[in-house]
Amino acid sequence: MKNTIAVLAASSFLMFTACKKNEVKNDLTKTEVNTPQPFTTDSVTINDSIKVSDSLTLKYTSKLLVFPTITDKKLLDSIYFSNKDVKDYSKEGLKAYLEEEKNKYYNSIKNDSKDWMSGMTYSQQWYTNSAMNLKSDTNDYLHIQYVGSSYEGGAHDNYGFSERVFDLKNNKKVELKDITSMPEKKLEALLMKNINTIHSGTTGSEGEIKNSEMLLVEVIPVTSNFYFDEKNLYFHYSPYEIAAFAAGDIIIPISWQELEGTLDPKFKERMKIK
Repeated sequence: MKNTIAVLAASSFLMFTACKKNEVKNDLTKTEVNTPQPFTTDSVTINDSIKVSDSLTLKYTSKLLVFPTITDKKLLDSIYFSNKDVKDYSKEGLKAYLEEEKNKYYNSIKNDSKDWMSGMTYSQQWYTNSAMNLKSDTNDYLHIQYVGSSYEGGAHDNYGFSERVFDLKNNKKVELKDITSMPEKKLEALLMKNINTIHSGTTGSEGEIKNSEMLLVEVIPVTSNFYFDEKNLYFHYSPYEIAAFAAGDIIIPISWQELEGTLDPKFKERMKIK
């Protein structure tokens, strides 16, 4: 009887120990599953052309960034704000979307131009180009530049830029109010003051032409087209937005020193601004 009790006790101990080991193993498995994945990026690109008549060739180029580790749908919707019909943010889904957009572009030009296409007297290449470019990933702030350009006849092509910064800690697009509380009128004054800080490179018969000499507006508006680095807040303006086409796109910096006293404390600490 004593031997039987001893065997039962030993069996119970072994079962208890095995259960404990399984619990530890399960806990380790749970820990491994919950470990955040490192931030990674990828991209998909379509580069194609088609000849639609003896005189007209169409070219379609587009690049979308892919973010395998971003799962928040609202954040993804904001990142792909200009691609409203995207339903699948995987690499395969984005490639299928671009193929569909390419075919839409080809068909729209064919249908809109068929009545006068035969009247073209010289060979032309029309195109549409769009790209998402990863500019920086600092302190969990993701800066993406969106570029678009096109040519469909006329004196010159058209192009434009859109800058967006995303807060990966809080899964949202960064707004100006998240950075500074400076009133709009004061920001406008700083934009006008700094208009010539970054030269456009435009020249005339007498040499370089300043950005301020090509302005089409009396007040430079505060735009949501901004980004930042460790030194400045930058506002980016596309051609014709505030100046003549010859000026190209204009970038105006405002230093953190000029915004002293209005910076959001959490933003200032996160960006390590002195």
